Amino acid sequence: MTLAEALDRLPSLRLTVEAAGLMAKKALGQNFLLDRNITDKIIRLSLEKQNLENYRGAAVFEIGPGPGGLTRAVLSAEPDIFTVIEMDERCIALMEQLREICGERLQIVNGDALQFDFAAPSPLPRHIVSNLPYNISVPLLVGWLKQIDKFRSLTLMFQKEVADRIMAAPGNKDYGRISILSQLQCRVEKLFDLNPQCFVPAPKIWSSVLLFRPRENLLTAKEIKNIEHLTTLAFGQRRKMIRQSLKAVPALEEKVSRLNIPLTARAEELTPGQYLELARLL
Repeated sequence: MTLAEALDRLPSLRLTVEAAGLMAKKALGQNFLLDRNITDKIIRLSLEKQNLENYRGAAVFEIGPGPGGLTRAVLSAEPDIFTVIEMDERCIALMEQLREICGERLQIVNGDALQFDFAAPSPLPRHIVSNLPYNISVPLLVGWLKQIDKFRSLTLMFQKEVADRIMAAPGNKDYGRISILSQLQCRVEKLFDLNPQCFVPAPKIWSSVLLFRPRENLLTAKEIKNIEHLTTLAFGQRRKMIRQSLKAVPALEEKVSRLNIPLTARAEELTPGQYLELARLL
């Protein structure tokens, strides 16, 4: 029997949750995705966009697997190593049940994803696939973007309003710091949106699944630091012209003149590329 066949024989996620008496905890940002069709669609579309048939030969990470809906879909794509990071002891017990079927390829970490070293040396290409806990989604993403050279892809679910911020273009009200860092480091593509009714319990907002693939020319550590500094200043006073919001930048007028950026521009009017050019002059 193949692993996929063994997984298909498991009780449905809804029955698994009911049998375990597993209620989502708001404090952990939990909203469970129990529809197998949706979890399979996430993995199928992500792999198709990457021109991959499966995750063989790769290491995959998942944060907050919950009852294991997305976990089962990833396992069916046969990664060499699949690491799940979960804080909820109740969900750890369900992960242990999955490991009885798939063996040591499933590695279970009972801990805080914000403290986990995703970039530890590994001979295998790495992917992250996760329905992210809403309360830590942006800090996790920023950490991964700063080390994006360590990953082949990130397939991540966010609140739709966060996803809109990540993908926002200059001039859009949602455009901001996370838009700039994401778009400079990655090609970001939306796979699809999810209705609140897809989740248990149903949140009040829609969700979106995004695929991040690293760009060929990545930022240096110094460029990231300078971009973070500039965008903190600029978007801290986003309605003001940059002559005011960026006045702490030495020789600002000379620098923006070299780049043909008007001092009357506001934070949301500069492109990610212009922020990078300015960061290189710091």
